[in-house]
Amino acid sequence: MVELLLLVGLAVAVFVGFNIGGSSTGVAFGPAVGSGLVSKLTAAGLMTGFALAGAWTVGRGVIATMGGRIVPSGQFTLVASVAVLFFVGLALLISNTFGVPASTSMTAVGAIAGLGAATNTLNSDVMVRIVGWWLVSPVIAFWLCAVIGRYLYPYLDAKFAIDRSDGPIVEFAVGGGVPRVRRAPGTTTRELVGTVVVVVIACYMAFSAGASNAANAVAPLVGSPEANLSIEAGILVAGGAIGLGAFTIARRTLDTVGNDLTDLPLLAALIVEVVSASLITFLSYIDIPASLAVSATMCIVGLGWGRATRTTSVGDAVRGERPEVSVNALTAESEGEREVPRVGEETGEELLADDLFNPGTTGRVIFFWILTPSLSFAASFVLFTVAPV
Repeated sequence: MVELLLLVGLAVAVFVGFNIGGSSTGVAFGPAVGSGLVSKLTAAGLMTGFALAGAWTVGRGVIATMGGRIVPSGQFTLVASVAVLFFVGLALLISNTFGVPASTSMTAVGAIAGLGAATNTLNSDVMVRIVGWWLVSPVIAFWLCAVIGRYLYPYLDAKFAIDRSDGPIVEFAVGGGVPRVRRAPGTTTRELVGTVVVVVIACYMAFSAGASNAANAVAPLVGSPEANLSIEAGILVAGGAIGLGAFTIARRTLDTVGNDLTDLPLLAALIVEVVSASLITFLSYIDIPASLAVSATMCIVGLGWGRATRTTSVGDAVRGERPEVSVNALTAESEGEREVPRVGEETGEELLADDLFNPGTTGRVIFFWILTPSLSFAASFVLFTVAPV
């Protein structure tokens, strides 16, 4: 019976990791694939390797937090572990049905907290610390990117805009039996450096995703004394499942992020990835399970808001004058180097463009971010209260 439950638990863990790999690969490598810098196959391979590296290094603390610090590890019987993982998989199903990227970390923590509340074993100090960071980190993400959008983005756009030439970036040649890589004809130094930067940042994003998300797939099983699954084995299971998702269902998310979301310029996408990945890596380092999707979205909102509010100076804002703002302003990129107007000197026409995000859609996404962990907590609490396992 124990062996059967363990197999079921591993199957559910692989399912969760599979879905994480499918969604996270698109977020990390969508800009690089959409720009033609790497292929989908290369993106999947890089995602698998760097996600595993993130889980193996920084992600250990997150697994330990979710596997034995929110509630004692003794509470994770195999049945309880399977139930918690089931709630995470259910949240993924709900989010995919409504087209909203759910936070698997928040949902998993909600299910574990429901178990702790039902059994009176919840570590309230740890939960307060986790929830506190959940409230603070999106605010940090928003204001970091708002400052970048208002004061730095136009200069970065003017100086470091990444343009693509026709044809490949590099060429492979064999001379004297030794393969060599060289710059393709027509490839500029800026383009070559920009390509390397885009790919490096995508790998960094994959590292961050692995560090924060591996725990969502295997933490209950690693914490379960009955499962007897070591943290190293759990990381390998999570990494393999994430890789499976990266090589299969991620192809659709790569198309969506890389080709359909054309309103987000490459430079803006890189800024969003660096800030959100850095924030999540830091939270993983201090053992806090957090959502990469939440941080990335708040970065997009903050960057667009900061870019749009350049039409009004701080003095005008203090005097109550409303700026001609558009949260769509990230699409108003320049072509080549130009002189950047000072804050307050840009006109609304310069910043208006196609929609970057819809406030209604943003509200719906935030609503589901709050709803899914709340439902996960409530369902878990009811289950473990009515049928203690």
